[in-house]
Amino acid sequence: QVQLVESGGGLVQAGGSLRLSCVASGNIVKFNVMGWYRQAPGKQREWVAASTTYGTTNYADSLKGRFTISRDNGKNTVYLRMDSLTPEDTAVYYCNLNEGGLEHWGQGTQVTVSS
Repeated sequence: QVQLVESGGGLVQAGGSLRLSCVASGNIVKFNVMGWYRQAPGKQREWVAASTTYGTTNYADSLKGRFTISRDNGKNTVYLRMDSLTPEDTAVYYCNLNEGGLEHWGQGTQVTVSS
């Protein structure tokens, strides 16, 4: 069984930064895509960013320049650095691991940005 555990969420003032972490454990295929989604209250879950095993990264257009995804393959960990946060970034952030179409999800970590 693959498990994903996120950490790093919390309360931050507008303009601040946070770094989320997600550690994957279990029987994980070598090539995979790890990424982040978020879900704000009353809204659908939206894709934020993703990184492949080889380091290729992609971002939602609206978040480019403020969010940075990175990963440590040796630790099966993916990070999301979030800068210049605004109240609109308030959401539950979910880690996602995609193994060739088989998806795994973390339990989510709350990020709240106060104005």
